[in-house]
Amino acid sequence: MISRRRLVHCLMAAVLGLTAGTALPGNGVRVIPAKTTLAEETFQTLLVARGLQQLGYSVGPIQELDLPAAHLAVAEGDATFLADHWLPSHQDYYRNAGAGAKLWRSGVFIPDNINGYLIDKKTADAYGITNIAQMSDPKIARLFDTDGNGRANLTGCPPGWGCEKDIESHLDAYGLRPSIDHVQGDYAAMMADAIARYKLGKPIFYYTWMPYWVSNVLKPGRDVVFLQVPFSGLKVDGKIVDSAQPNGKNYGWPLATQHIVANRRFIDANPAAKSFMSHIHLAVADINSQNQAMHEGANKPADIERHVQAWIRAHQAEWDDWIAQALAAAGKTQ
Repeated sequence: MISRRRLVHCLMAAVLGLTAGTALPGNGVRVIPAKTTLAEETFQTLLVARGLQQLGYSVGPIQELDLPAAHLAVAEGDATFLADHWLPSHQDYYRNAGAGAKLWRSGVFIPDNINGYLIDKKTADAYGITNIAQMSDPKIARLFDTDGNGRANLTGCPPGWGCEKDIESHLDAYGLRPSIDHVQGDYAAMMADAIARYKLGKPIFYYTWMPYWVSNVLKPGRDVVFLQVPFSGLKVDGKIVDSAQPNGKNYGWPLATQHIVANRRFIDANPAAKSFMSHIHLAVADINSQNQAMHEGANKPADIERHVQAWIRAHQAEWDDWIAQALAAAGKTQ
């Protein structure tokens, strides 16, 4: 019986031995990636794009759209795929864009993503703050007041990202609107301000997610701490989602997963692309590391492309396996 490794080698050899008259499964098919304006999402988007290119697809420039528009663009065929669809936060966008009738959603692309509220450890230790419900105490809320109105200023989530709806759901569920102002705007600029305040020794209160560079700069457990929530209060599709973590803590969100969403017609017509998108996966630690490199200045297109190629080389055997399985999927249907 032929081993899996031998099968991969045989299939890859077949690819290298293709004659000029033999087409790769993606030849003649143009693909348009979509993403938000968040630069850190470029890495994972390009990884998917590079796999599709290796399968023969022509990949156009990335379209940058807000998340509701990106889901709609993919559903209508104006874009082909989106590689940063979060569950549960983006479920509404998926449903509103046509769900399974117009979209295809991969299995888990990036597992074990964390969302949560954090404050600086110095203030947490000094006042015994462990739960966001303690913000209902005016004395606690005033510690994080940056504009003098007596309410805590939460560096929150920009409109259209999905997490802003989650935060608003929490503020209602926990009765915290009188004591917390959800500050929204350019997230990178807001976090730069929060980090500057932290360096001055001032209290900070913010929402973030992992993977993202913020938690490489403000390290949970060392510089900042996660706040728990009093109970699961996140609503998805009108129903409360259990947000308890595997470690027994409750930060307000369950461990999230990221998925690739693609146009349904494209997927149905392209089994090779479907196979590749179904198999590719990334670790949170890899994205954290790449995002940190961007934050430290390696953020130009050439830098990100170098990160993509380095990741592929570091995972070459697995990458070749994904490509081989995609070619096999196309061969079975041709």
